[in-house]
Amino acid sequence: MRTVIGYGRVSTEEQADSGLGIEAQRATIDREAGRRGWSVTWRVDEGCSGKQTNPELRQALELLAGGQAEALVVAKMDRLARSVAHASDIMELARSQGWNLVVLDLGVDLKTPQGRAMAQMLAVFAELERALIGQRTREALAAAKRRGTRLGRPRLAPASVVQRVVAERNAGASFQLIARTLTADGVLSPAGRPAWQESSVRRLYNSATATPTSAA
Repeated sequence: MRTVIGYGRVSTEEQADSGLGIEAQRATIDREAGRRGWSVTWRVDEGCSGKQTNPELRQALELLAGGQAEALVVAKMDRLARSVAHASDIMELARSQGWNLVVLDLGVDLKTPQGRAMAQMLAVFAELERALIGQRTREALAAAKRRGTRLGRPRLAPASVVQRVVAERNAGASFQLIARTLTADGVLSPAGRPAWQESSVRRLYNSATATPTSAA
């Protein structure tokens, strides 16, 4: 019997919605598990948004990376991620690490040709989403510069490295793992050193994802 991880998520305001509640998600996954002969291990994030990788999802991804389950199964795509880019990052993580992702409401199964085609389409839209975010960011920075707003100390890491750190972290990789892979790939740290530290990756990620605050 194959072992899979069933993942569910619900935010506080969604608790009363029978279509989004944890029990409804579990029932949907249990029905599919019974049909396919899966043994399901559960991970559930309650009272969490899906904007980033929540604690139980992060733990599920670590188990999958370690080969302790064959697949991640979710009832609905929006329970896994709230953005196309985030969903695409998780799909790419599944592909690169060799485990399967099954999203029941969309019929996504990366072990099937249809599922792989869906992943490719999501990757295209994720690229568009990131491009639009980048454009809005550049326009906002240009507007701030015209207003004479001080934008703070510039990042020393190239934009491509910042994007990589954010994408890998949002896809579930730990800061330590990202530091190791950057070092192994020969990417210089912001200080120009060949070895990355976990703390450097954390600072870079926090700086890149910080929400700007406006003066009262």
